[in-house]
Amino acid sequence: MKIRNPRNGAYDYTLLVDDKTQVESKVDILRSNQKKWQLLAIEQRAEIMTQWLQIIEKHEEEIVNQLSIDTARLKISQVEYQGTVGLIKSWIMRAPQLMKLPEKRPSFTAPSVMIQQQRVAYPVVGVISPWNFPLLLALIDAIPALLAGSSVLLKPSEVTPRFVDPLVKTIEAIPELAKVFQIVRGGPETGKAVVANADAICFTGSVETGKHIAAASSARLIPAFLELGGKDPAIVLADADLEIATDAILRSCVGATGQACQSLERIYVDESIFESFIQLITKKAEEVTLTTNPTTGQMGPLIFEKQAVKIQQQIDAAVAEGALLHTGGKVENIDGGLWCRPTVLSNVNHSMDVMNEETFGPIIPIMKFKTEEEAIELANDSIYGLSASVFSKNQEQALAVASQIEAGGISINDGSLTNRVYDAEKHAFKQSGFNGSRMGDAGFTRFFKKKAMLIQTEKPQTMAGFEESN
Repeated sequence: MKIRNPRNGAYDYTLLVDDKTQVESKVDILRSNQKKWQLLAIEQRAEIMTQWLQIIEKHEEEIVNQLSIDTARLKISQVEYQGTVGLIKSWIMRAPQLMKLPEKRPSFTAPSVMIQQQRVAYPVVGVISPWNFPLLLALIDAIPALLAGSSVLLKPSEVTPRFVDPLVKTIEAIPELAKVFQIVRGGPETGKAVVANADAICFTGSVETGKHIAAASSARLIPAFLELGGKDPAIVLADADLEIATDAILRSCVGATGQACQSLERIYVDESIFESFIQLITKKAEEVTLTTNPTTGQMGPLIFEKQAVKIQQQIDAAVAEGALLHTGGKVENIDGGLWCRPTVLSNVNHSMDVMNEETFGPIIPIMKFKTEEEAIELANDSIYGLSASVFSKNQEQALAVASQIEAGGISINDGSLTNRVYDAEKHAFKQSGFNGSRMGDAGFTRFFKKKAMLIQTEKPQTMAGFEESN
């Protein structure tokens, strides 16, 4: 496959694709080595992961460089790398504690029976990761799965695959890890082969693809942990600090060019402050600079060519249907890269695609509301329920509103905090995800099947207890 450079539009990288047979061969390797890996003490697995982390740190420059080419983002790539290192350190520290099981205990329903629990890791966990944060979202599931004792087959997105080359070097430098951590390259067909051969699937991506993976996994009776799309709302109450609200919402909407599942994409503002909010966020949006010079600026180009088409279609359709365009509004081709300046829209409504369908771009559509009840109703009027934000100087009032929003992670007086807080367990609501939390302790414990050893401490029941009497 020829891979496009998002900064200049050139197809300057060749991806060698793993076919079905190659996927199956790597799964065979993982299966043959997983039992030995699981039998290691958790401290031993943690030590091997620590050795791997040290190798990763030696390859920082190369990894960040390839990430920055993949995504046309230098500073964010550095932050992504540091976040991934921090995530590995966190799981190495936490996993041994989470691995501890309670002592044997008597059954509540059969007191003569003692219960001893055991955890059994899924042998092969397949991870299919997206293009927007290639390194972090490739490893966010793989790291806890490996520490749990599973082997991992990773298929990164074919849109941003360059970082895989230095990542593979780090894995191969630790032979014990290379036996249980394999990477395959390719597009949808490679992904289908992963789903067809793994024992559990972790997928981050679109709702449409997630539904296909859920169906395929269900047919095989294997778990699928799905982290899907979002159309995250923000509610700005009448007493909100407008400087704080506009700063946080702008950053969440257009940071990383809006190419994050937890980006805010629907803004609801109390009518009493609506005009002031529009004026202030428009002013700030117009001050955002583009990184047309890779070493300066704040916002990079759009990574995925197809996404650029969708973004322009949403803007054009909204304007044609009566939306007011305050700034931005055009996808521009600059030296082959596709750029979209922060775009502020008002006079929007829920009949428009820009308020219904995931955008994944730097658009800020804003509606007014009269009452808190109306704001909550609007925020919940969506098939998505990933995350949200509420802004108010009254924290208790903000929490009262947040408690009624149908989403898994609610930021108070900020936006997109779920991209920094990994230790708060949360579920995706509605069509934004399925089957547990990748955050918090559950991000580790979900990779186990639970086994119960039931120890009878008295004489077992005999058939005499089943004798019928007249």
